[in-house]
Amino acid sequence: MDFELDDGWDIYPIYGNTNKAFMGKKNHQRLFLKRNASPFLAALSMEEITPRLIWTKRISSGDTLTAQEWLNGQTLTKQQMRLPEVAHLLARVHNSKLLHRMLTKVGGQVVRPQEFIGQYLQDLPDDLRRHPLMAKTLTALKGHLPKLPVADYRVCHGDLNHKNWLLSDHRQLYLVDWDSARFADPASDISLLLCEYVPLKDWQGWFQAYGETMTAAMRTRVVWYAKVNLLLNIKDNYYRNQYHQMNHEIIFLEELSQYEV
Repeated sequence: MDFELDDGWDIYPIYGNTNKAFMGKKNHQRLFLKRNASPFLAALSMEEITPRLIWTKRISSGDTLTAQEWLNGQTLTKQQMRLPEVAHLLARVHNSKLLHRMLTKVGGQVVRPQEFIGQYLQDLPDDLRRHPLMAKTLTALKGHLPKLPVADYRVCHGDLNHKNWLLSDHRQLYLVDWDSARFADPASDISLLLCEYVPLKDWQGWFQAYGETMTAAMRTRVVWYAKVNLLLNIKDNYYRNQYHQMNHEIIFLEELSQYEV
């Protein structure tokens, strides 16, 4: 692909990014290049949530190309996801008025509880549809939808995998890959992180680093989204034939059904 850069730039694909992310290198200069990045990347850069945005341009193919500062560092390990700095940064995202304004300007999608359920039901295999625990969980979720008003929805990342957190060599933490950004109940983001990386017994303590009290109402919403996210993960692992991970999530779903703070 012709990125229409000045002479002397070499372009290298960054694998695992579906042919959208590249490293540009010229002499000792490096850039992180991405095709069709999230349109509110500029706001993320201003808030120092992602690495600094250097330029944006449209190329002849019709794609938008963005260039960001290339930072040496590492993605977080699963264990590092429990660091308080992770909770601090996620709270900054959820509480940023600038991100909220900018995502509104670019027509950010609003994702309500019903849409999480609809995503699970789409092409649901009969094996999972008939599974007693999953059928019981689905019925309970449908009957107790979270009632947070849409006016209180926040900017949510939507894909808090540990590989999307970048810790630079200067110990600055960033959250990258905003393709799934949406307006949603912040509990939907929080539950993604807690289910995957934080032991159940530590959930209450995690909220202290996040900067809020885990009230009964918040707990109810987090558990609701945790359950629906587990259903989605189970379905995904079923299609991937990753049955060991699927069974692990089914066990956790049973444990979560008994969860009380």
